[in-house]
Amino acid sequence: MNEIIEKKLKEIEERFQVKVLYAVESGSRAWGFPSKDSDYDVRFIYIHQPDWYLSIDPQGVGKKRDVIEVPINDLLDISGWEITKALRLFRKSNPPLLEWLKSEIVYYQAYSFMDLMRALEPQVFYSNATLYHYLNMAKKNHKEFLQGAEVKIKKYFYVLRPILACKWIEENQTVPPISFHELVDAMVTNSDLKHEIELLLRRKIAGDEMDLEPRIQPINDFLESEMIRLEAYVKTISVEMADPTEKLNVLFRSTLKEVWG
Repeated sequence: MNEIIEKKLKEIEERFQVKVLYAVESGSRAWGFPSKDSDYDVRFIYIHQPDWYLSIDPQGVGKKRDVIEVPINDLLDISGWEITKALRLFRKSNPPLLEWLKSEIVYYQAYSFMDLMRALEPQVFYSNATLYHYLNMAKKNHKEFLQGAEVKIKKYFYVLRPILACKWIEENQTVPPISFHELVDAMVTNSDLKHEIELLLRRKIAGDEMDLEPRIQPINDFLESEMIRLEAYVKTISVEMADPTEKLNVLFRSTLKEVWG
């Protein structure tokens, strides 16, 4: 599959006349709980040639789209963000983008852009905004998937993971790891609860369908109590940081020069 993904990235470069800077896995495979039939969620950052940026219309307006999306099939979902879009989102501590930076499944990386970008991460990480994002994700998924006496229990992961990410941020004030295993090891201290989660994880990875089944009460109790607690906690924190825009401008310009000369 790596060879297929690399070939697709090269085709994208040729078709759109861009250079891919970085491409990673971003879905359940990157999180550490893929099923046998999980597709590949490839996300990438790319840069256009200099002339594309030298026009009166800004990126993302009209025909100057700031995303590239390849038609999805059952196996491969691939899309990318143009570099200035990525850096604007980086400036806002965008959680999906921060997860791309943490992915351990890297399909492609070129030039110095990603190393320089990662070095700036502490200057753009807003713990309150990122915690809000994960908490709202957990609440939405909990409401949608985990109500009633019987639930699709594989959906627990889509509430557990953001809640554990919130707990990581609360404790460490850093971007949480993308690995679900690492979050469980670090953030779940109750041995009985950890056993329930690990049992569920093994079933999912093994490919159990896990359709409607009775709720797992210890996990439900943990999630509900943590959502209440974190809702109160996030209101107590605020973050002030210097505007990183000029540093991101410098990164963009230096990458443009490095890639295209």
